[in-house]
Amino acid sequence: MRPDDHDPDRGPRDLRMPLLGVVAWLAALAVHLLGAGAWVLLGLLASLGAAAVARPPRRHHAATVAGLVLVAAAVAGSTALRHQAISANPVADLAEDRAAVVLSGTVVSDPRPVSGRFADQVLLRLEVREVTGRGATHRLATPVLVIGGEAWSDAALGSRVRTSGLLAPADGDDLAAVLTSARDPVVLERPDVWWRGAGAVRESIRASVAHRPDDQRALVPALVDGDDAGLDPALADDFRTTGLTHLTAVSGTNLTLVVGFLLVLARWCRLRGRWLYVVGALGILGFVLLARTEPSVLRAAAMGAVGLLAMGSNGQQRAFRALGVAVVVLLLVQPGLAASVGFALSALATAGIVVLAPGWRDAMARWLPRWVAEAVSVPAAAQLACTPVVAAISGQVSLVAVVANLAVAPVVGPATVLGLTGGLLGLAVPAAGTLVGTGAAWCVGWIVAVARRGAELPGAALDWEAGVGSVAVLSLLCLVLAVAAPWLLRRPLAAIGLAIVMVIGVTVRLPSPGWPPAGWVLVMCDVGQGDALVLRAGPRTGVVVDVGPDASAVDACLDDLGVDIVPLVVLTHFHADHVDGLAGVLEGREVGEVETSRMRDPTSGVETVLGAAAAVGLAPLVAPYAETRVVGEVTLQTLWPLPDSPTEGTGDGSRANDASVVLLAEVRGVRILLAGDLEPPGQAALARLVPALDVDVLKVPHHGSRYQDLAFLTSLEAELGLVSVGADNDYGHPAEEVLDALEQAGADVLRTDTSGDLAVVVDEGEAVAVGR
Repeated sequence: MRPDDHDPDRGPRDLRMPLLGVVAWLAALAVHLLGAGAWVLLGLLASLGAAAVARPPRRHHAATVAGLVLVAAAVAGSTALRHQAISANPVADLAEDRAAVVLSGTVVSDPRPVSGRFADQVLLRLEVREVTGRGATHRLATPVLVIGGEAWSDAALGSRVRTSGLLAPADGDDLAAVLTSARDPVVLERPDVWWRGAGAVRESIRASVAHRPDDQRALVPALVDGDDAGLDPALADDFRTTGLTHLTAVSGTNLTLVVGFLLVLARWCRLRGRWLYVVGALGILGFVLLARTEPSVLRAAAMGAVGLLAMGSNGQQRAFRALGVAVVVLLLVQPGLAASVGFALSALATAGIVVLAPGWRDAMARWLPRWVAEAVSVPAAAQLACTPVVAAISGQVSLVAVVANLAVAPVVGPATVLGLTGGLLGLAVPAAGTLVGTGAAWCVGWIVAVARRGAELPGAALDWEAGVGSVAVLSLLCLVLAVAAPWLLRRPLAAIGLAIVMVIGVTVRLPSPGWPPAGWVLVMCDVGQGDALVLRAGPRTGVVVDVGPDASAVDACLDDLGVDIVPLVVLTHFHADHVDGLAGVLEGREVGEVETSRMRDPTSGVETVLGAAAAVGLAPLVAPYAETRVVGEVTLQTLWPLPDSPTEGTGDGSRANDASVVLLAEVRGVRILLAGDLEPPGQAALARLVPALDVDVLKVPHHGSRYQDLAFLTSLEAELGLVSVGADNDYGHPAEEVLDALEQAGADVLRTDTSGDLAVVVDEGEAVAVGR
């Protein structure tokens, strides 16, 4: 007899509680979708409930059917009433009128700085208790999003403040309004002792790692309490690609690690029985206060509690039932979670761990040590359960997520516990907090390395269309894999063969069918909000003009083109979206020279370029004005800036755009103007300097910004206008008036945010652009 034959977790599962959770979730979603029709749904549910109780189909099913209907009705009613309370109140009415108001309320979220088009702003949520507008004062309780200046950065969570501004309608159904142009807050009442204590711990955690490198300094607070304000956006992208995003946000994993550590300490202190439940409850409460009582934190606390249950005796069965209860309770308290992607991911990941992981673990435990089987099955099950939702929101399926999570698993626990311990010790002995915080930083240093290396792998993620049909197909594939996995994992040869295929698929870049197109002369790489272009100079050879903001993106583009010889790199100016990806071009390729603009501004960009070039033994030169050069199949002439133009800027990069290197290139008879981020003054000066300039292809300056000399751009008579721009950017790029003007002048305009990589090919003597 096998030792686990009497494992209580191996019996048939009680599906009633999980079914309650599913029904509650569907009811809340239905109300979100139906709006006013929710009351019809509530009436139907009430009728069904009455029918089930009066005439049950079978007596032993009566309680289950009635329970399902009652839970659905309760959640639907709670959701409908919540919608009504938020959308039909004086604040919402004043927002419809765009009224100027004075209001007071409690700060219920941490301030979050954001970069706007014209100035930096701060966002936070306010629970409004009193509002005065249109000559009347109302007392109520409703959530409002505040958009204000830098002074709002000091608004402490839990404080009561007064401010004024203009109300505007809010998108979505979890806010009554948006307060724009908010005046600096006047503090009416400080936070209570609990919030002040939690704030002190958070500040101490940050202080304990303040001496470490930027990425470590930002990631330790994110890992411990979800404080990700200082996280580099490029690193955040790497975490998304490698399936490690859950480490940078408040999740059930955080709570499980923190409270689990407290329970270990409690057992070490000889606490037993009910006292352990008390310690666990206090730990959950403390975690919620530390990470903030926002809906995402409450969700994480509930899912983390389910995870803790799974660690006890009869854990899988108890956690399976508790998951359904947690979903119902959360939706009753916060109905808006039903439409939250974070809630869906958290619930699905927990369900995957509870439902799929045990069977996968037992299958692999036949030929692997049990601890290894558990280490593989838990992240794999969570990732598979979440894959369709992740694909729907990101358009990608991560192929390295399981391996990346396995690689960081040994340090996630120590990093979280050491980070929290360093913050607590730092309150009393700052030096001790710094010492322990250093240990946490070393641990997250490994996590950062895994995320970056994993994201750089050729097959780190598979693009997947986010349409309904594609996601449905992916969901079906995941379901088939979930069912087949135990059979595969039980057989060593099949499991090892599958692992080898996955490793090859991730580490070897497979050729893209039909890419690059035959006869290409120019490719504009899709690198997001930035520029990176490649001129074909010969077989495996290209001239690179700008390198975008992300080394991995431009590296992948060059790999797809088969370019491993780069005789010349030209950086039009030193803004990050044109130079930060330089290492992706230089590493692993034969590079001849790097040329730059005369103006060495901003200094941060200059330092990035000099450092990356020095690492491969290159010293950047200034692009020579008016000199015509032939580089393989490419003929280049530098048209701008003038040789006597300034070399020093103001230090903030404000003049760098008009100092962009402007190149006139010709490849196989196609004339191409690469205009960097040249702005109207520079464009007008160039028009006077080179009158009657005529080209076939125009790289539209400054990502299609509305700040253009349209007379100059349309005078070029370009057949193609190419815009390198990031999807959903905050700058309003590209401007519709610019695109319309170019199209009216006869240009076919294409953009990377809608077409991906763009290639210019010669077709019957004409330049034609095709998207990937």
